[in-house]
Amino acid sequence: MAEEPIPTTQAIALVSAPAPYVLAIDIGSGSTRGCLYDAYARPIKKHLVKAEHAFIEAADGTAEVDADQIVREVGEVIDGALKGIDPGLVKAVVMDTFASSLVCVDADGDALTACITYADSRSSEHLAKLRSQLDEDEVHQRTGTRLHTSYHLPRLLWLQDEFPEVFAKTAKFLSLGEYVYAKLAGIEGAATSTMAWAGILNRHTCELDEELLAAVGVDRSRFAPVVDPSEPITDVSPEALRRWPALEGAAWFPAVPDGYASNIGVGASTPSVAAMSAATSGAIRVIVDGTPDVLPTGLWAYRVSKTQSIVGGALNDVGRVTLWLQSTLAPLTYEQIDEVFRAAPAEGTPLVLPFLTGERATGWAGDARAVLTGVSSASGPRELWRGAVEGIAISYARVFEQLLEVAPGIRSVIASGGVTSAYPGFMHPVAQALGFPVEVVQVKRVTMRGAAALALSVLQAEHPLATIPQTSLTEPDAAQRDYYDDLRRRFENVYDGVIAK
Repeated sequence: MAEEPIPTTQAIALVSAPAPYVLAIDIGSGSTRGCLYDAYARPIKKHLVKAEHAFIEAADGTAEVDADQIVREVGEVIDGALKGIDPGLVKAVVMDTFASSLVCVDADGDALTACITYADSRSSEHLAKLRSQLDEDEVHQRTGTRLHTSYHLPRLLWLQDEFPEVFAKTAKFLSLGEYVYAKLAGIEGAATSTMAWAGILNRHTCELDEELLAAVGVDRSRFAPVVDPSEPITDVSPEALRRWPALEGAAWFPAVPDGYASNIGVGASTPSVAAMSAATSGAIRVIVDGTPDVLPTGLWAYRVSKTQSIVGGALNDVGRVTLWLQSTLAPLTYEQIDEVFRAAPAEGTPLVLPFLTGERATGWAGDARAVLTGVSSASGPRELWRGAVEGIAISYARVFEQLLEVAPGIRSVIASGGVTSAYPGFMHPVAQALGFPVEVVQVKRVTMRGAAALALSVLQAEHPLATIPQTSLTEPDAAQRDYYDDLRRRFENVYDGVIAK
């Protein structure tokens, strides 16, 4: 008898969905989502719930969100996603969140601060202090991360100086995912990848880096135990099971960063496939075995487990740039923006360095701000949009160039994220800047699907996952190479003169 074909990622009705089910939760920059997935990692219809939120941002670099609001949102989406589900069918709960978050928690487990997000740059002065005290190249090679405001070290110094009473009362420094799990299910434990994305995990030992903690005067005991993704937690609070009897016996996987989940969600789980995300923020990442011996200066390498790492670089501002343009300088229709993105490059386009909330890869200038130059009386909304997307494309290209040094066997780049669906033409300038074909996948909510797939890979390692539908490639045009080479040169000149000075 012929084997049944493996299904695609299309959503399926509950009555037709094979168990075991996985409850996946995704906490993003703009919303919290929860959904049930079946044994093939397909979303189950009518069991998807969403709650929206927004970062609180200010000119001083503030970028935070109310941690207790997120707890309430997660509880509500779990309520909705589990509606009508009998006990015993859901075998796992798994979560992904935006990475590099920090919540200070007191001895009773209550938040003393809002959740400080990856985009918060208020610790920039303390970052400069750390860079004067530590050998950043050595730290980078040891932890896989640069010294930057998106990581814990400068934040911890900033908290000590600016909020000493809060710092003294803090019993635990938790990521947002840890805080949500602790509040809703009494769970303690930080995923290997979460601690790596905080910039305090030694990538060679998979343990917290004691030398870095000592440099900021924080003891290891103020962080949760590190838990590998193959080690789910089953000991949850009675309150959680009373609220959600459908989760009786389910394994709770420690919350992982969205970048890791996104790679898995689009099928980029081997060194030959790179994943490009284009949402509020952006990144290019590849999963490799072990960890690279030596890292290029512009990249990070996060341990995601005892056996693998994810290597790449992130951009703070991708979708954030499009939202800013649309609401301020250059409102256009989606059709007009798509035309701009698909058009051939034109001389006289303004040059944009798109650092609204600071730069991560490749220069790690946490206090960087956007630069707009080359504007003339002929520059209108279309020209501003074109300059912005070209600046984002060059930012991706700077990361990709170094990524090829670590993973020269990359054969394909798969893109996903809200920007790719909102602006179908977005990948045209990106592919030109990379000089490499880019494929946009047609999978909804890839990070949440990736989290579900991660749990299923542990629950049933031999069971296949749904296949991802193939899409057409956006190919680079050789005729545009000279333009993008010159654009890269001009970008670097302005960067060196304004950002890196």
